[in-house]
Amino acid sequence: MESDLSLEFLRVVEQAAIACAHTMGQGDRNGSDRVAVEAMRRVMDTVPIDGTIVIGEGERDEAPMLYIGEKVGSAHSLRGGASPVGFPQVDIAVDPLEGTNLCATGAPNAIAVLAASNRGGLLHAPDLYMEKLVVGPSSKDHVSLDAPVHENLKAIASCLGRRVEDLVIVVLERPRHEGLIDQIRSSGARIRLIGDGDLSAGIAAAVVGSGIHAVMGTGGAPEGVLTAAAMRCLNGEIFARLVVNKPEHEDRCRAMGIVDFKKVYRSKDLAPGSRVIFAATGVTDGSLMKGVRFFGDGVRTSSVIMQNEPNRIRFIDSIHVSPNSDVKIRF
Repeated sequence: MESDLSLEFLRVVEQAAIACAHTMGQGDRNGSDRVAVEAMRRVMDTVPIDGTIVIGEGERDEAPMLYIGEKVGSAHSLRGGASPVGFPQVDIAVDPLEGTNLCATGAPNAIAVLAASNRGGLLHAPDLYMEKLVVGPSSKDHVSLDAPVHENLKAIASCLGRRVEDLVIVVLERPRHEGLIDQIRSSGARIRLIGDGDLSAGIAAAVVGSGIHAVMGTGGAPEGVLTAAAMRCLNGEIFARLVVNKPEHEDRCRAMGIVDFKKVYRSKDLAPGSRVIFAATGVTDGSLMKGVRFFGDGVRTSSVIMQNEPNRIRFIDSIHVSPNSDVKIRF
Protein backbone atom coordinates (compact mmCIF):
# COMPACT_ATOMS: atom_id res chain seq x y z
CA MET A 1 0.00 0.00 0.00
CA GLU A 2 1.64 3.20 -1.17
CA SER A 3 2.16 5.93 1.43
CA ASP A 4 0.84 8.52 -1.05
CA LEU A 5 -2.61 7.08 -0.42
CA SER A 6 -2.65 9.01 2.84
CA LEU A 7 -3.54 12.20 0.98
CA GLU A 8 -6.24 10.35 -0.95
CA PHE A 9 -7.80 9.22 2.32
CA LEU A 10 -7.51 12.79 3.60
CA ARG A 11 -9.93 13.85 0.86
CA VAL A 12 -12.36 11.17 2.00
CA VAL A 13 -12.56 12.26 5.64
CA GLU A 14 -12.54 15.97 4.76
CA GLN A 15 -15.58 15.66 2.53
CA ALA A 16 -17.42 13.48 5.04
CA ALA A 17 -16.75 16.04 7.77
CA ILE A 18 -17.90 18.95 5.60
CA ALA A 19 -21.10 17.15 4.64
CA CYS A 20 -22.21 16.41 8.21
CA ALA A 21 -20.99 19.79 9.53
CA HIS A 22 -23.83 21.33 7.51
CA THR A 23 -26.20 19.47 9.86
CA MET A 24 -24.39 20.36 13.10
CA GLY A 25 -26.71 21.31 15.93
CA GLN A 26 -29.91 20.42 14.07
CA GLY A 27 -30.70 17.50 16.38
CA ASP A 28 -30.96 14.91 13.60
CA ARG A 29 -28.29 12.32 14.44
CA ASN A 30 -29.49 9.88 11.76
CA GLY A 31 -29.52 12.61 9.15
CA SER A 32 -26.00 13.71 10.12
CA ASP A 33 -24.74 10.15 9.86
CA ARG A 34 -26.46 9.60 6.52
CA VAL A 35 -24.89 12.58 4.77
CA ALA A 36 -21.46 11.67 6.17
CA VAL A 37 -21.80 8.12 4.85
CA GLU A 38 -22.93 9.31 1.44
CA ALA A 39 -20.04 11.78 1.11
CA MET A 40 -17.46 9.26 2.29
CA ARG A 41 -18.79 6.62 -0.09
CA ARG A 42 -18.78 9.01 -3.05
CA VAL A 43 -15.20 10.17 -2.55
CA MET A 44 -13.93 6.70 -1.59
CA ASP A 45 -14.81 5.46 -5.05
CA THR A 46 -12.35 7.95 -6.59
CA VAL A 47 -9.39 6.58 -4.60
CA PRO A 48 -7.12 4.34 -6.73
CA ILE A 49 -7.48 1.15 -4.67
CA ASP A 50 -9.09 -2.28 -4.68
CA GLY A 51 -10.66 -1.70 -1.28
CA THR A 52 -12.83 -3.75 1.07
CA ILE A 53 -14.79 -2.36 4.01
CA VAL A 54 -14.01 -4.58 7.00
CA ILE A 55 -15.60 -2.30 9.60
CA GLY A 56 -18.46 -0.15 8.41
CA GLU A 57 -22.03 0.91 8.97
CA GLY A 58 -23.32 -2.61 9.61
CA GLU A 59 -24.19 -5.67 7.60
CA ARG A 60 -25.30 -5.36 3.98
CA ASP A 61 -29.01 -5.70 4.75
CA GLU A 62 -28.79 -3.05 7.48
CA ALA A 63 -26.81 -0.33 5.72
CA PRO A 64 -27.26 0.88 2.13
CA MET A 65 -23.68 2.15 1.93
CA LEU A 66 -20.31 1.28 3.38
CA TYR A 67 -21.51 -2.06 4.72
CA ILE A 68 -19.09 -4.72 5.92
CA GLY A 69 -17.66 -6.55 2.92
CA GLU A 70 -18.48 -3.85 0.39
CA LYS A 71 -15.92 -3.23 -2.35
CA VAL A 72 -14.80 0.38 -2.72
CA GLY A 73 -12.25 2.38 -4.68
CA SER A 74 -11.84 3.25 -8.32
CA ALA A 75 -11.15 -0.43 -9.10
CA HIS A 76 -14.85 -1.05 -8.37
CA SER A 77 -16.46 2.34 -8.93
CA LEU A 78 -17.97 1.22 -12.23
CA ARG A 79 -19.50 -1.78 -10.42
CA GLY A 80 -18.20 -4.50 -12.67
CA GLY A 81 -16.97 -2.30 -15.50
CA ALA A 82 -13.42 -2.04 -14.21
CA SER A 83 -10.81 -4.65 -13.37
CA PRO A 84 -9.13 -4.51 -9.92
CA VAL A 85 -5.88 -5.84 -11.39
CA GLY A 86 -3.00 -3.45 -10.68
CA PHE A 87 -4.72 -1.61 -7.83
CA PRO A 88 -3.36 -2.03 -4.27
CA GLN A 89 -5.55 -4.27 -2.11
CA VAL A 90 -6.61 -2.33 0.96
CA ASP A 91 -8.78 -3.17 3.98
CA ILE A 92 -10.64 -0.18 5.40
CA ALA A 93 -12.38 0.58 8.70
CA VAL A 94 -14.67 3.60 8.65
CA ASP A 95 -16.71 5.68 11.02
CA PRO A 96 -18.08 8.44 8.78
CA LEU A 97 -19.28 10.34 11.85
CA GLU A 98 -17.81 9.28 15.18
CA GLY A 99 -20.03 11.07 17.67
CA THR A 100 -23.39 11.37 15.94
CA ASN A 101 -24.94 12.79 19.11
CA LEU A 102 -22.06 15.26 19.40
CA CYS A 103 -22.70 16.58 15.90
CA ALA A 104 -26.47 16.67 16.41
CA THR A 105 -26.10 18.79 19.55
CA GLY A 106 -23.04 20.82 18.50
CA ALA A 107 -20.90 19.29 21.27
CA PRO A 108 -17.09 18.98 20.95
CA ASN A 109 -15.05 16.10 19.48
CA ALA A 110 -17.22 14.82 16.63
CA ILE A 111 -14.92 13.56 13.84
CA ALA A 112 -14.99 11.79 10.49
CA VAL A 113 -12.47 8.96 10.56
CA LEU A 114 -11.08 5.96 8.73
CA ALA A 115 -8.18 3.54 8.99
CA ALA A 116 -6.64 1.61 6.12
CA SER A 117 -4.11 -1.17 5.86
CA ASN A 118 -2.80 -3.81 3.52
CA ARG A 119 -5.15 -6.78 3.04
CA GLY A 120 -5.70 -8.60 6.33
CA GLY A 121 -4.25 -5.73 8.33
CA LEU A 122 -7.36 -4.85 10.38
CA LEU A 123 -9.28 -7.22 12.64
CA HIS A 124 -12.81 -7.97 11.46
CA ALA A 125 -14.26 -7.02 14.82
CA PRO A 126 -17.90 -7.87 15.56
CA ASP A 127 -20.17 -5.01 16.54
CA LEU A 128 -20.02 -5.79 20.26
CA TYR A 129 -18.83 -3.99 23.36
CA MET A 130 -15.17 -4.18 24.29
CA GLU A 131 -13.39 -3.52 27.58
CA LYS A 132 -10.69 -0.92 26.87
CA LEU A 133 -7.67 0.68 28.45
CA VAL A 134 -5.83 3.24 26.32
CA VAL A 135 -2.54 4.83 27.41
CA GLY A 136 0.37 6.72 25.93
CA PRO A 137 3.89 5.53 25.09
CA SER A 138 5.32 6.05 28.59
CA SER A 139 2.82 3.76 30.30
CA LYS A 140 2.11 1.06 27.74
CA ASP A 141 4.43 -1.58 29.24
CA HIS A 142 3.36 -0.97 32.85
CA VAL A 143 -0.42 -1.46 32.87
CA SER A 144 -2.76 -4.39 32.41
CA LEU A 145 -6.44 -4.76 31.58
CA ASP A 146 -6.75 -7.24 34.45
CA ALA A 147 -4.94 -5.15 37.07
CA PRO A 148 -6.99 -3.26 39.68
CA VAL A 149 -7.85 0.29 38.67
CA HIS A 150 -5.80 1.86 41.47
CA GLU A 151 -2.70 -0.14 40.45
CA ASN A 152 -2.96 0.98 36.83
CA LEU A 153 -3.36 4.59 37.93
CA LYS A 154 -0.31 4.36 40.20
CA ALA A 155 1.69 2.87 37.32
CA ILE A 156 0.61 5.59 34.88
CA ALA A 157 1.44 8.32 37.38
CA SER A 158 4.85 6.80 38.10
CA CYS A 159 5.71 6.55 34.40
CA LEU A 160 4.73 10.18 33.85
CA GLY A 161 6.51 11.46 36.98
CA ARG A 162 3.22 12.72 38.41
CA ARG A 163 0.95 12.09 41.37
CA VAL A 164 -2.20 10.04 40.86
CA GLU A 165 -4.11 13.20 41.80
CA ASP A 166 -2.65 14.91 38.71
CA LEU A 167 -4.07 12.36 36.26
CA VAL A 168 -7.12 12.95 34.06
CA ILE A 169 -8.94 9.78 33.02
CA VAL A 170 -11.64 9.82 30.34
CA VAL A 171 -14.68 7.61 30.87
CA LEU A 172 -17.89 7.36 28.84
CA GLU A 173 -20.79 8.53 30.99
CA ARG A 174 -22.84 5.35 31.09
CA PRO A 175 -24.64 3.49 33.93
CA ARG A 176 -22.35 0.49 33.34
CA HIS A 177 -19.37 2.60 34.44
CA GLU A 178 -20.63 3.61 37.86
CA GLY A 179 -18.32 1.16 39.65
CA LEU A 180 -15.33 2.17 37.53
CA ILE A 181 -15.98 5.85 38.21
CA ASP A 182 -16.14 5.19 41.96
CA GLN A 183 -12.81 3.34 41.83
CA ILE A 184 -11.07 6.11 39.90
CA ARG A 185 -12.40 8.78 42.23
CA SER A 186 -11.43 6.83 45.35
CA SER A 187 -7.87 6.64 44.03
CA GLY A 188 -7.72 10.45 43.86
CA ALA A 189 -7.48 10.77 40.08
CA ARG A 190 -9.67 13.20 38.18
CA ILE A 191 -12.28 12.12 35.64
CA ARG A 192 -13.51 13.69 32.43
CA LEU A 193 -16.90 12.18 31.64
CA ILE A 194 -17.89 12.24 27.98
CA GLY A 195 -21.21 11.47 26.33
CA ASP A 196 -19.66 10.02 23.15
CA GLY A 197 -16.38 9.99 21.27
CA ASP A 198 -14.06 7.58 23.06
CA LEU A 199 -12.02 7.27 19.85
CA SER A 200 -11.06 10.96 19.98
CA ALA A 201 -10.22 10.56 23.67
CA GLY A 202 -8.05 7.54 22.95
CA ILE A 203 -6.01 9.47 20.42
CA ALA A 204 -5.59 12.32 22.88
CA ALA A 205 -4.35 9.91 25.57
CA ALA A 206 -1.38 9.00 23.35
CA VAL A 207 -0.44 12.62 22.60
CA VAL A 208 1.77 14.45 25.11
CA GLY A 209 0.26 17.74 26.23
CA SER A 210 -3.37 16.85 25.52
CA GLY A 211 -4.22 16.83 29.22
CA ILE A 212 -5.64 13.29 29.01
CA HIS A 213 -3.63 10.45 30.51
CA ALA A 214 -5.78 7.36 29.90
CA VAL A 215 -9.14 6.14 28.69
CA MET A 216 -10.91 3.42 30.67
CA GLY A 217 -14.20 1.59 30.30
CA THR A 218 -16.34 -0.33 27.86
CA GLY A 219 -17.09 0.90 24.36
CA GLY A 220 -17.65 -0.32 20.82
CA ALA A 221 -15.29 -2.90 19.34
CA PRO A 222 -15.21 -1.24 15.88
CA GLU A 223 -13.99 1.98 17.53
CA GLY A 224 -11.37 -0.15 19.29
CA VAL A 225 -9.91 -1.22 15.95
CA LEU A 226 -9.78 2.38 14.76
CA THR A 227 -8.09 3.39 18.01
CA ALA A 228 -5.56 0.58 17.55
CA ALA A 229 -4.67 1.87 14.09
CA ALA A 230 -3.96 5.29 15.60
CA MET A 231 -1.89 3.70 18.38
CA ARG A 232 0.26 1.91 15.78
CA CYS A 233 1.21 5.36 14.48
CA LEU A 234 1.42 7.22 17.82
CA ASN A 235 3.36 4.52 19.75
CA GLY A 236 0.59 4.39 22.33
CA GLU A 237 -1.31 1.26 23.29
CA ILE A 238 -4.81 -0.10 23.64
CA PHE A 239 -5.64 -3.14 25.74
CA ALA A 240 -9.01 -4.59 24.85
CA ARG A 241 -11.23 -7.63 25.36
CA LEU A 242 -14.56 -8.40 23.72
CA VAL A 243 -17.58 -8.52 26.00
CA VAL A 244 -19.11 -11.88 25.06
CA ASN A 245 -21.92 -12.78 27.46
CA LYS A 246 -24.68 -14.16 25.23
CA PRO A 247 -24.87 -17.11 22.83
CA GLU A 248 -25.60 -14.74 19.95
CA HIS A 249 -22.40 -12.84 20.78
CA GLU A 250 -20.43 -16.08 20.47
CA ASP A 251 -22.09 -16.82 17.13
CA ARG A 252 -21.22 -13.37 15.84
CA CYS A 253 -17.58 -13.77 16.89
CA ARG A 254 -17.26 -17.19 15.27
CA ALA A 255 -18.73 -15.81 12.05
CA MET A 256 -15.78 -13.42 11.95
CA GLY A 257 -13.20 -16.07 12.81
CA ILE A 258 -12.85 -15.24 16.52
CA VAL A 259 -12.91 -18.27 18.84
CA ASP A 260 -10.93 -17.05 21.89
CA PHE A 261 -13.49 -14.90 23.70
CA LYS A 262 -11.17 -14.10 26.64
CA LYS A 263 -8.23 -12.83 24.60
CA VAL A 264 -6.73 -9.48 25.54
CA TYR A 265 -5.96 -7.64 22.32
CA ARG A 266 -3.28 -5.02 21.86
CA SER A 267 -2.83 -2.63 18.95
CA LYS A 268 -0.83 -5.10 16.87
CA ASP A 269 -3.59 -7.67 17.30
CA LEU A 270 -6.37 -5.29 16.31
CA ALA A 271 -4.41 -3.55 13.54
CA PRO A 272 -1.62 -5.99 12.58
CA GLY A 273 -0.96 -4.60 9.11
CA SER A 274 2.59 -3.81 8.06
CA ARG A 275 1.34 -0.51 6.65
CA VAL A 276 -1.35 1.41 8.49
CA ILE A 277 -2.90 4.78 7.64
CA PHE A 278 -5.22 6.68 9.97
CA ALA A 279 -7.10 9.78 8.84
CA ALA A 280 -9.51 12.01 10.74
CA THR A 281 -11.09 15.43 10.22
CA GLY A 282 -12.77 17.44 12.95
CA VAL A 283 -16.49 18.07 12.55
CA THR A 284 -16.92 20.04 15.77
CA ASP A 285 -14.11 21.65 17.77
CA GLY A 286 -12.06 19.18 19.78
CA SER A 287 -8.90 18.82 21.84
CA LEU A 288 -6.73 17.95 18.80
CA MET A 289 -8.58 19.41 15.82
CA LYS A 290 -10.88 22.33 15.15
CA GLY A 291 -14.27 21.72 13.64
CA VAL A 292 -15.36 22.61 10.12
CA ARG A 293 -15.63 26.36 9.61
CA PHE A 294 -17.68 27.90 6.81
CA PHE A 295 -16.99 31.34 5.38
CA GLY A 296 -18.28 33.22 2.38
CA ASP A 297 -15.76 31.91 -0.14
CA GLY A 298 -15.07 28.41 1.09
CA VAL A 299 -14.65 25.96 3.92
CA ARG A 300 -11.78 25.37 6.36
CA THR A 301 -11.01 21.95 7.82
CA SER A 302 -8.57 20.62 10.41
CA SER A 303 -7.28 17.05 10.03
CA VAL A 304 -4.68 14.60 11.24
CA ILE A 305 -3.08 12.00 8.97
CA MET A 306 -0.89 9.29 10.49
CA GLN A 307 1.00 6.37 9.05
CA ASN A 308 3.46 3.88 10.45
CA GLU A 309 5.63 3.31 7.38
CA PRO A 310 7.18 5.77 7.04
CA ASN A 311 6.29 6.82 10.58
CA ARG A 312 4.76 10.24 10.02
CA ILE A 313 2.05 12.33 11.66
CA ARG A 314 0.71 15.40 9.93
CA PHE A 315 -1.76 17.96 11.20
CA ILE A 316 -3.29 19.55 8.12
CA ASP A 317 -5.26 22.79 7.96
CA SER A 318 -7.04 23.03 4.59
CA ILE A 319 -9.00 25.79 2.93
CA HIS A 320 -11.43 24.47 0.32
CA VAL A 321 -11.94 27.42 -2.00
CA SER A 322 -15.18 28.07 -3.89
CA PRO A 323 -14.88 28.38 -7.69
CA ASN A 324 -15.96 32.04 -7.76
CA SER A 325 -13.65 34.40 -9.63
CA ASP A 326 -13.55 36.99 -6.83
CA VAL A 327 -12.67 34.63 -3.98
CA LYS A 328 -11.02 36.17 -0.91
CA ILE A 329 -8.92 33.87 1.29
CA ARG A 330 -9.03 34.51 5.04
CA PHE A 331 -6.38 33.20 7.44
